[in-house]
Order: sequence, then structure tokens, then C-alpha cells
Amino acid sequence: TAINSFRNTQTVICSMGANGEDGSLETALLEDGYSPLVASEKEGKYTGDGSVDSQGRPSVKSVTGNWRACPFILGNECCERLAYYGINTNLVTYLTKILHQGNATAAKSVTTWSGTCYITPLLGAVLADAYWGRYWTIAVFSTIYFIGMATLTLSASLSSLKPPSCTGSDCPTATLVQSGVFFLGLYLIALGTGGIKPCVSSFGADQFDDTDPTDRKKKGSFFNWFYFSINVGALIASSVLVYVQDNVGWGWGFGIPTVFMGVAIFSFFSGTPLYRFQKPGGSPLTRVCQVVVASLSKLQTEVPNDHSLLYEVQDKRSAIQGSRKLEHTDEFKCLDRAATIIDDDVKKGVFPNPWRLCTVTQVEELKILLRMFPILATTIVFSAVYAQISTMFVEQGMTLDTSIGAFHIPPASLSIFSTLCVILWIPIYDTIIVPIARKYTKQERGFTQLQRIGIGLLISVAAMVAAALVEIKHLGTIKTHNLVHENVATVPMSIIWQIPQYCLIGAAEVFTFIGKLEFFYDQSPDAMRSLCPALSLLAIACGNYLSSFIVTVIEYVTTRGGKPGWIPDHLNRDIVGIPCPASYELLKNHEYETNAKRLRQGVNFVMGGNGIFQAYSFTTFPEQVKQFKKLIAGSSRFDSYKLSHSVALISATGNRLCPAQR
Repeated sequence: TAINSFRNTQTVICSMGANGEDGSLETALLEDGYSPLVASEKEGKYTGDGSVDSQGRPSVKSVTGNWRACPFILGNECCERLAYYGINTNLVTYLTKILHQGNATAAKSVTTWSGTCYITPLLGAVLADAYWGRYWTIAVFSTIYFIGMATLTLSASLSSLKPPSCTGSDCPTATLVQSGVFFLGLYLIALGTGGIKPCVSSFGADQFDDTDPTDRKKKGSFFNWFYFSINVGALIASSVLVYVQDNVGWGWGFGIPTVFMGVAIFSFFSGTPLYRFQKPGGSPLTRVCQVVVASLSKLQTEVPNDHSLLYEVQDKRSAIQGSRKLEHTDEFKCLDRAATIIDDDVKKGVFPNPWRLCTVTQVEELKILLRMFPILATTIVFSAVYAQISTMFVEQGMTLDTSIGAFHIPPASLSIFSTLCVILWIPIYDTIIVPIARKYTKQERGFTQLQRIGIGLLISVAAMVAAALVEIKHLGTIKTHNLVHENVATVPMSIIWQIPQYCLIGAAEVFTFIGKLEFFYDQSPDAMRSLCPALSLLAIACGNYLSSFIVTVIEYVTTRGGKPGWIPDHLNRDIVGIPCPASYELLKNHEYETNAKRLRQGVNFVMGGNGIFQAYSFTTFPEQVKQFKKLIAGSSRFDSYKLSHSVALISATGNRLCPAQR
């Protein structure tokens, strides 16, 4: 009885909407941001996804969106990323050489800041989806971004805002005011870049109509070229800007990215007449909380076996503005209680209490979020590995021979090889790999998004194996030339040895980062297309914080008793340990949600590897452990050692072991 009466009231509401004060159903639909008259939709004049133009009118396909709007968005992203990487790439050098922080402290400062840059997108996503829309969120946070860049430039330009230069081994630390101004600018940048990160890629994808099969294919290509634009900006930053910072001055080195941030803002606003806009659909976090509260309030309620009896509006569109309906799925059945209709839900009036009764679409939104978390977890350690490009890789490069003839390579500039690899691989992937893969996989995009992520994770393991081999050779060179106790800045080993690890990480990016970006947009509900990409960025934040945590723990454990530790300020005297992705089996049987249709794609990847960026690595059995203990027993030259059945990390200072013993 409750169900029938509720459906009758819904019919009355629909009738009132069609003959109400506004005059027609068309007017009501236009005000809600939906598509115009059915006749116009059939003619293909307007988009079918409810988007509007800059004047709030239904988007006309022939004059808005698509590739005609993308150059302004891609130009904005290229310049913004140039500004970001102009700061990020060489930040550890500024912290150690200008602010005189130690290696471990500088590494933690960079990864903590980088992590913040990838956690603030949650704020931008909520504001975009709930209140401002993606366009105005980008506009507001870009302004904050520019203010942060200007503050940082000021800090690097004025001598009063920097500590004095080192005199011999005496390096004065920065004052509270000097550090305060610098980190104020740095964290304003984190707030600004975080606010726009989840919105720019989604706003670009909004320019392609999901209801048009041709546009859907173009959207997949857009994500590739979006990442291409990111890396063009990163390429200029890691080559030209790093050179300027190291050889011209930090004022110019930070000032140029500030100018490019201004260009990014100009590029974005220039395309306004051509953009398609999606109206915000209300707070996604509120809707999630409503589902949780409603399901908990009905713990004793039995969910009907016929899911058609669950509550859903009878209109073509969902009750959430700008969102299409999602079909019911069988997972997380406990949440279906939120959409189960009981007498209490309808006795008080026509409109249900959203904290007591939710639509099926609203419940499915939460289910989709829950399905995304295992995919999120698989990329956290990869993000920790990627963070080493701007921290430990640079610090390691500072100890190597950077000269090629008369030219000296800034250590941070080696990240250019990662960027070049991305720029090279994206056109190859889009024009060669995808068509070939499509013939065998029968997938529209060559690989599923999860297959693409999995391939990237495997490549990242190879990257860390390469990094481990370089570090082994690095410390071997130190011992060969008896430099362990020598106070030398560099060792006779070329920095060129680092190139393979950068290139492999670049190849991994093409698969993992782009696959993840596409996955979290494609699988997200319509009204959460800023929040879900923000969740994908959350994995990068967690990876950076994980890196900071590992460095903190290693520093604390290995420096007890006055020891120099594994990450001393003079890296030639000890070892550096960095984690590597291992044993992931979470990319299995993920259930895709595309609009209201379900597509099951089971992907089985098992990624393993205990690659550690280290001086010594032993995969040991108990007997080998015993033999190794005997080998080093009584040796006072070993400061510390830690053994396990999987790996042994040895911190050696001044030992003279033969190659076989090493």
C-alpha cells in the first residue's frame, strides 16, 4: 500500500510539473539543466548529457565543446603544470642549498608538501560538485595559486627573506620569518593546485557528450593528450627552469613559473564562450551520509527480493540534478535498506525525508565509491616510488659526476628523461598500441583501464630494480676508490647511470597514471565527476605521506646511539632505502558502471617484486642467514644490520669486504 500510494504521488508531481506555472515541461527541464525537447534531441542539435553553454542555454553540438574547446583547456594545463613542476622538480635543492635543511628534512618537506598538493583536491572536488561547478572552482583556486607563486618568488628574490650563504661548513639556518614566508607561499600553491586538479581533467572530459558514441571515443583520446600537455610543461620545467634556478638565480627560477601561471589563467578564461558546463548536483558527501544514516535506521527492515520495489523517481532522469539514473546492483545489499520503502517513509507527506529514504541511484553512488577503494590502494606504493624522482633520485644524483665535457647537468634535470619518455610514448600508445591491442582484446580502447594500470605497476617494479642496481654500483665505486671516509661531494661515476630508472618510471606513468585518470572519471557517477578523480589523487597524496613516514622511521631507528643513519647529509657514507611495489592482487573482477549499464570485466594481475633501492640485497633462507651472521660476526665496522627471511639491509661504513663477500 505504501509503495502504490507513493508512486501515485510521484505521478501527480510529474503532471503538475508539465502543466504548472512555468507553462511547459520543456521549461522545467531547461531550468534543471536537462536536455531540450525530444524532437531537438532526435535531430542531434543539442547534447544529450544535460550540459549548458556559458549563457545557461542547452549546449549546441556544432558550436560548443568537443575538440574546439580543448586547446584552451590543454593550454591551461600545460602552463599550470610548467608552474607546478618549476617549483616541485628542484625544490629539494632549494631547501638544502638555500634554506640549509638536511637531506632527510628536505626530503620530508618535499614529500609532505607534495602529499598536501594531492589531498587538497578533495576540497576542490566537493566545492565543484556541490556548489560552484567546475568552471568557477578552477577560476577561484587559480587565483589563490597565483598569489602563492608570487609569494614564493618574493621569498626567493629578497635577501632579507633568505638565510646568509654558507661560510665553509657553517650554514646558518633560516629564521622563523624566512621559513614562514617561504612555506606560506608553498602551501598557498598546494591549496591552489589542489583545488583545480580534480576539476580541469573532468571539465575537459565534460566537453564530450557521453550519449554520443563518437564523442566517447574522442574522450578516451583526450585523456592521453591531457597527460601529454602535462608533460610538455614538465619538460620545460625540468630542463630550462632547473638550469635557470641553478645557474641564473632562484628569483628568476621562481618568477618565470609565476608568469606562466598567469598565462594559464588567461588561456582558461579565453575559451569561455566555447565551453560546455555541467551544473552542480548538490553535495556528494551529504548524499553519501544520507545513505549510511538511512540504511542504519532500517537495520531490522527486510530488503525486497524484487529490486524494482526499491525507491526511485519515475522521471527519465534521476532526482540528482545533472545525473542520469544508475541501475541496481547486488553488491553491498545492506545499503539497499536506504531505498526500501516502509509506511513511516510516506505517512508524513508527499516528499520523503532524504535521511530516511534514498533513491536507488543515490545508493548506487556509494556502492561505486566503495568499489573504487581497492583500485586506489594498488597505486599508493607506486606513488611513493614516483615521489623519489623529486627527492632521493635528486639527492643521489648530487653525489655523482654531473659533467659531460665542459657542461654540468643539474641533478634535478634528469627528470627530463621521464618526461621525454611520456611524451614519446603517448602518441605511440594512441596511434599504434591501441589499434593493435584492439584487434586482440576487442576493447574499444585497446586495454581496459585496469589492465593499463596493471601494466604500469609491472614497469614500475623494473624501474626500482634499475635504481637498486645504480645504488649498488654507486657504493661499489666508493669502496673501490676508498672514498668512504673522504669528505668528497661526488664520486667518479657518471650521473648518466640514472637515466634508465627515470625512463622506466616515465613509461609506467603512461600506463598507470593515465589509466587511473580515465578510470576514475569514466566509472564515476555523473554528479561525482570531480570527487572521484580527487580520490585518485588521494592515492598520490598517500604515496607521498608514505614516503615521508618511511624516511622518518628509518632516520629515527638508524640514528640512535649517535650513528649517522642510513640517510646522512653525506650520502656517500651510507645507504638509502626506498620501497617498491610488491604483491598486488587487487585488480581483480572490478565491476564497471557506465551510465546505467553494467559491464563486467575480470582482470587478473599478480604483481610481485621485492626490489629495494639499497646498497645490499639478500633473499635469504634461514641457513643463509646463519652463514651471513657468521660472516659479519665481530666486525666493528658494521654500524647496524637488520635481517629477515625476505631482505637484508646492511649499513656499512668503511668495511673492506671482497666482492664475493659483498
